[in-house]
Parts: sequence; C-alpha cells; structure tokens
Amino acid sequence: MSRLLAPDMFSGWGIRTLSENEKRYNPIGYHLGTVWPHDNSLIAAGFRRYGFDDEATRVFQGMAEGALEFSYYRLPELFSGASREDYGVPVRYPVACHPQAWSAGAMPFLMETLLGLVPEAFDHRLRIVRPILPHAIDHLEIRRLAVGKAHVDLRVERTSDGSIAVNVLKVDGPLDVVVEPRLSS
Repeated sequence: MSRLLAPDMFSGWGIRTLSENEKRYNPIGYHLGTVWPHDNSLIAAGFRRYGFDDEATRVFQGMAEGALEFSYYRLPELFSGASREDYGVPVRYPVACHPQAWSAGAMPFLMETLLGLVPEAFDHRLRIVRPILPHAIDHLEIRRLAVGKAHVDLRVERTSDGSIAVNVLKVDGPLDVVVEPRLSS
C-alpha cells in the first residue's frame, strides 16, 4: 500500500502503471507510467477492503482534483504520469478516448467505495460499511439511490468529533438500511 503511494508511483493525480524510477518509464507510454482512472478506482477499493481508508481517500482526492481539469469534469481513458508537482495539471495523453466508459464509472465507484455502500437487493437491504468522506467534503446527500425495487435518500456528514453520521431521509419500497460504523481503536 505505501509502495503504491510513494512519489515515484503516485503522480499526485493517481497511481502510475510503472514507477518513474524504472528504465522503461515513460509518462506517456500506454502502460509504461500513465495513470488510468479505472485502475485507480479498483486500487482504492482494495485499500478500503483492507482498512487503508486514508490511502483510499488520497486516491479519490487525486482523481477528483484531476477531473476538475478536464472538459465537463470527465476523466479520460488515461492521462500522463507526469508529476502534479512538475506541471500543476494532469497532462493529457495524446490519443486517449475522452470520454471513455470505464473512466466515466471511476468517480461514482470511488464515491460508492468511500461511502461503503453495499447493496444487497435480493435481501432488500443496503449495508453502509465503515463510511468515510473525502477530506474536502463535510456532508453530502444522495437522492433516489435504487436498491432493487426500492429507493432511498441519504445524508452523510462529518460530525463535530470527526466521525461520520449517516441519516436515512426517506425510503420508498421494501428496504432495510443497516449502518456498520467504523470501530473505535
């Protein structure tokens, strides 16, 4: 985990496909050092699965801030692995698909991952497991989240003690919402 977020692997926008310390590294080589939003969302999900919440948040933050630099906030298929520190904006990959379907799914999946949303539609249940919010977000509302035939409105917010509270605002249809908070250490 710490290896992936070391400066030679993490560009500041996301995790590169190859360390910038490797001989074959090329920040615009297709798989030789570029940053792929889709891959980064999967890496963040792995971080969360194994309890590395801060690391998952760091990947989200890089991707979200990178998206602000692209037209309509749409992440491309991939972008250059050039360092954020060196360029200040994500450097575009010359022939990347933009928009691109799996990159379009990266940000919603990252948000689902951080919020810990686990829909169990056949059981009419939405589990919310160890929800966290990115550092720049103190609250958010989700409206009409579909789980099976039901819909739910949620408000997720950071409390004064820094914990995350989930409030179920409205449920339409058969659905139990179960919040499984972070355990105190």
